[in-house]
Amino acid sequence: MTHPSTTHPIVAAATDVRSVLKSVADTNPTFMTTAAKATALTELVAAEAQLTELRLRILADAGDLADATAARDAAGWLAQVTRTRYADARADLALATALERERPVLASAMRDGAATLAQAHVIHRALQTLDALPARVDAETVDRAEQHLVQQATTFGPKELGRIGRRILDVVAPDIADAAEAARLAALEAHAADQTRLTLRRVGDGTTRITGRVPDTVGTRLATYLEAFTNPRLHQAAGDEPSGDPLTRTAYPKRLGHALCQLLEAIDPTRLPVHGGDATTVVVTIPFAGLRNDLGTADLTGAGLVPGDMFTGDRITAAEARRLACTARILPAVLGGDSLPLDLGRTRRLFTPAQRKALLVRDRTCRAEGCDIPGTWCEAHHLHPWHTGGPTDLTNGVLLCSHHHHRAHHTAHRPDRLPNGDLRFHPRR
Repeated sequence: MTHPSTTHPIVAAATDVRSVLKSVADTNPTFMTTAAKATALTELVAAEAQLTELRLRILADAGDLADATAARDAAGWLAQVTRTRYADARADLALATALERERPVLASAMRDGAATLAQAHVIHRALQTLDALPARVDAETVDRAEQHLVQQATTFGPKELGRIGRRILDVVAPDIADAAEAARLAALEAHAADQTRLTLRRVGDGTTRITGRVPDTVGTRLATYLEAFTNPRLHQAAGDEPSGDPLTRTAYPKRLGHALCQLLEAIDPTRLPVHGGDATTVVVTIPFAGLRNDLGTADLTGAGLVPGDMFTGDRITAAEARRLACTARILPAVLGGDSLPLDLGRTRRLFTPAQRKALLVRDRTCRAEGCDIPGTWCEAHHLHPWHTGGPTDLTNGVLLCSHHHHRAHHTAHRPDRLPNGDLRFHPRR
């Protein structure tokens, strides 16, 4: 009697596929024509997508395998039996469950060989982001987003799909796109600030291990600056060896992480190597309306070297863009209605060293009410915002510590000027 598992159509199909592949195992591609190679490669990629979808469909319904073998879940069983990485199996199980319950259009595309596993993961991630947005992004909007991304999968690869996915609301729901994206980015920026870390530890073999976790925008800026120095045509000038050990104590990882962020904001791009035919520059691009709107968003354009960029990217809130334009050495590009530059930086956007010294003499400490952070640790802030035409002069400048400077540009707070010149912060209502 034949065992039931061997007579199931899926098992029979899998056996047939392996048999067909075995029949060509000894075929030498060297003797294939160019056209035959092109056809074979595209057909095999499509077939691989179809096989993957079938595997995921079975995996989504394989909870009984876990129960029968006491595995944690179907992914655990699959990783053990097929000797694959558990992390990969877990990711596949999550995608398989989504395809079965929530993503019929994406599942159909994979079934037809029109979307690869890598594309499916990116599309699923983009749709998960939409699901996590405020409730006004309804199920119908998410369905339209799924259909659009699946259509784009016939033209674009995973990286490009990730970028499209980050802007998908601009296509399927432009009326709520800015507000929803700004809310999402504000939450991400708050989370990034809370999670920022940097640790330095002596390994004992003459090297120091540096481990950090910084916001995506800081990662892009660091990659942009470092790429300029790694240009193979540049030769680092030999200098004196440093004396002593500057890392004798490496406490407070969170402080160190934020210190790295502040260091990058203090770097003068004009002192970096010429890169791409111009001074090494990170550019913030924002529509004029968004610059004046608390719910606007901006793009940060840098080296683009950070792995995983298709999942995150470098969009920031308008509030963060205004803060960077106020103090950081980043070039703001303000766009008009036709997406053409209205303003590409200003010659007097940043306070000069002489003005900074004058502010230090006048203010001495952070001018937020009750804050005594020394002025040497503070940043110069425009009282009348630079983005609305505020001048870069002493009467319009005030020193704020990094904490209060972020609050001054945050949409959740409103600073009031007191008679003595200090700023008092109130929650916006």
